[in-house]
Amino acid sequence: MPKFTVADIRAIHDLPLPDLLFRAQQFHREHHRPNEVQLCSLLSIKTGGCPEDCSYCPQSSHYDTGVAREKRLAVEQVVEAASRAKAAGATRFCMGSAGRGPQNGEAFESVLAMVRAVRGLGMEACITLGMLTDEQAQLLAEAGLTVYNHNVDTSREFYGNIIKTRTYDDRLATLARVRKAGIKVCSGGIIGMGESIDDRCAMLATLSNLEPPPESVPINALVAVPGTPLADRPPVDPLELVRMIATARILMPTSQVRLSAGRSGLSREAQILCFLAGANSFFFGDKLLVTGNPDVEADQKLLRDAGMRPAPPIH
Repeated sequence: MPKFTVADIRAIHDLPLPDLLFRAQQFHREHHRPNEVQLCSLLSIKTGGCPEDCSYCPQSSHYDTGVAREKRLAVEQVVEAASRAKAAGATRFCMGSAGRGPQNGEAFESVLAMVRAVRGLGMEACITLGMLTDEQAQLLAEAGLTVYNHNVDTSREFYGNIIKTRTYDDRLATLARVRKAGIKVCSGGIIGMGESIDDRCAMLATLSNLEPPPESVPINALVAVPGTPLADRPPVDPLELVRMIATARILMPTSQVRLSAGRSGLSREAQILCFLAGANSFFFGDKLLVTGNPDVEADQKLLRDAGMRPAPPIH
């Protein structure tokens, strides 16, 4: 039996907002330092040309979005970027590589070298490479990878409206391989793609019923990119994002709930409301893979003005 049904989660999600935030704060304060936020930096190590058809993604080769295909970065370039991120206050460095999954050989060896280099800087290392084999997951674990990101994106029922080149079970299988290898799991989803509230709750049911749930749960608001099938979707109401974060916090109290894509469209007040709802991690820097993100100085000022502080490294 699942711990949470969609009906259970919908009942939480639809609470009056003051009650929902109060409950989320209770769980948050029980398991986390309430005034600390983990700062994460994200770098695209291989951009564009992806054979998958994810409807939200400007890096898909199926759509004309103006994103140029670029070769994989050199290890030295990644180390330089990670060093800059660490100097600015980031404790987790995340690397994104466009593609269905990594190819074994020289390319994968360079990825392993990047992981070892980031860990050598004293930072957590997170990477997203698409689908993995058991052997690849084990090699990433041996290289010291802290976290692997592989989002479920949405509910099983709505998934086929967004992606047709891989299945929902493909995604869950990769998460199981990552967990089996002893790597922490980062998995969340995107709202604003045309899904229903029940779809959003079903996505949270999938994540919260994993054994154990993901250690990191990114909640993304769609960034509607021209050229993608979702280019004309309206912006997500910030209060819908707040509700999702608060619900995720209640369902997965020990996880880091990450305020992810779409943050550039939020006011300072809306971002603080997301922190109040239980978000305790966000990406900072000027770019989120290939879309914009608030800049470092603005983020540092936001935390100062709110009386909050960056979380120290986790060892």
